[in-house]
Amino acid sequence: MKQDFADMNVSELRAYVLAHREDETAFQTLIDRLKVNASGVRYPCPNTPETIAITQKAIQERVGKLAS
Repeated sequence: MKQDFADMNVSELRAYVLAHREDETAFQTLIDRLKVNASGVRYPCPNTPETIAITQKAIQERVGKLAS
């Protein structure tokens, strides 16, 4: 029986992929779904004092949001 991945949420699809590791269609569907749901926020590599400060500020803001 063929699974209908469109009816599965990400958690269900992840569980299915873990249980059926040989199912490349399920794996690709999961990857596509995760890409769509990604926030897309990218931060520069902290290799200068300026980029280190940017990264530290972003981390502090993120931790503050999680603590709220």
